[in-house]
Amino acid sequence: MGSSRRILGTVGLLSCLTLSALVPVADAAAPAPAPAPSAVRESPRVPFTQRYQAVQHGGVVRASNSSISCRSAESPQAEPCPEVQKGAAGVNGDFEMFYDEVDKDPDTYNSTRAELRVPQGAKVSYARLYWGGNLRVGEQKPPEDNGRVLVAEPGGAYKAVLADTVVGHHTDAGSDAYQASADVTPMVRKGGAGMWTVAQLNIAMGHSEVGAWGGWTLVVAYEHPQEPLRRISLWDGFESLAAGAGEASGETVEIAGLNAPAGSAGRAGVVAYDGDRGTLGDSLTVTADSGRRISISDAENPFNDVMNSTVTEFGRPSFVRQPEHMNNLGYDADVFDLSPALSGGARTLNFRFTGESQGQFLGVLFVQTDARR
Repeated sequence: MGSSRRILGTVGLLSCLTLSALVPVADAAAPAPAPAPSAVRESPRVPFTQRYQAVQHGGVVRASNSSISCRSAESPQAEPCPEVQKGAAGVNGDFEMFYDEVDKDPDTYNSTRAELRVPQGAKVSYARLYWGGNLRVGEQKPPEDNGRVLVAEPGGAYKAVLADTVVGHHTDAGSDAYQASADVTPMVRKGGAGMWTVAQLNIAMGHSEVGAWGGWTLVVAYEHPQEPLRRISLWDGFESLAAGAGEASGETVEIAGLNAPAGSAGRAGVVAYDGDRGTLGDSLTVTADSGRRISISDAENPFNDVMNSTVTEFGRPSFVRQPEHMNNLGYDADVFDLSPALSGGARTLNFRFTGESQGQFLGVLFVQTDARR
């Protein structure tokens, strides 16, 4: 996001695609065209709602990567692109942005990989793929392509994955942002652990004041008889956290019925779009039953810059990605330690998100906590 972009308003257009989740691609070099969406409607926002919940011996893991990165600096104040990719401060609006490409297939674009670490002996109980980005940068991408990506399981060929639920689609004078998702449980049960590849996200490349961003996250809940009894909650939506929102207009997600005992371990994962590294003001706090508010942060995600274009777990990389940029220039998929908020136990947790000084978008929240036997 550029350093002087206009203030984000409220959430705008939504597109609703009701489609089958998986469509095989007969020839990976010549992907089949996506079917037309069966229904389209508009709505001012996609409120956060619970997508999946379970109490089981097991946990939740994810694979994730950004799909676009810097190619050359457009601002004289910008750090060199290679230094930004290694983690230096930098915002996407200061660079010419270009697709990442790892599959060497000339008929696909913005392909990236990430490792899914499902424990050996585990059974996948649910899996959902989320993807999204900005459609308006140096070019304007058509929104009709928002609901389709190509996915290859470890060692497998591409299959088309189509959105099976509401696609959040927000437009304003500076950006044209969206998030789509699909249930991919059968695909992940078959493909299992290893390197997953996602290609052809509908993202614009080039340069603009707002900048390009986009990426994908695969969230997977699993059962394993040797792991503790845990409650897993997956929530999603598409909310615009307005510039300088502060406490007045942030986003709150309440997860109830946890029954987490005192001293429980837990983790919370967040997917967000267009958060800038070094642009301050965004935060994540959690309040448990006691009313004590805990600021959620770590070494790579400071309390006042928590959505800062990283893909980390407890403040460090936790799985292999190709490419593996530290500053992902507008894409966040982080997992935080939730244990401090559970020190006194909790039946309910309230997650409070506030926007940085230039705003961002919130897409996914998943939570894992210990449960009473």
